Amino acid sequence: VGTDRMATVERPRVVLADDHPGMAERLRSVLEPECEVVAVAADGVDLLAAVDAVPHDVVVSDVAMPGLDGIAAARAILARRPDERVVLVTVHGDAGTADAAFRAEVRGFVSKVAAGEELVPAVRAALRGERHWSFLMIRRPPRSTPY
Repeated sequence: VGTDRMATVERPRVVLADDHPGMAERLRSVLEPECEVVAVAADGVDLLAAVDAVPHDVVVSDVAMPGLDGIAAARAILARRPDERVVLVTVHGDAGTADAAFRAEVRGFVSKVAAGEELVPAVRAALRGERHWSFLMIRRPPRSTPY
């Protein structure tokens, strides 16, 4: 699918991956007003299979999953299909995780805490070939003394 068509997709088809069923359902509910969730995978291995099996426009994946994590799955997807649009969601906002996601060349990195506000804009940015990084993703080290 060419970039021009992807930029104009009215209701993007999303392959979603999260190993926690409740969180997968929450992310689905965030996406579905504007996107069509065409497959839900419970781990990175299932995600790779879904990406190969189901027509889609964007992949949205949790970072921390059993077996093959979201970053490793993103690398595998992008190695086979460099034009794929991958957005990662996570509760892990440390600099190392963010850096690994950036180096994997994903299009988005969104905090699960901010998913209600940022996930759909991240999907739209990915469709335009842009990157969307959640401002909540880089946590500062904890303070040694309370406020």
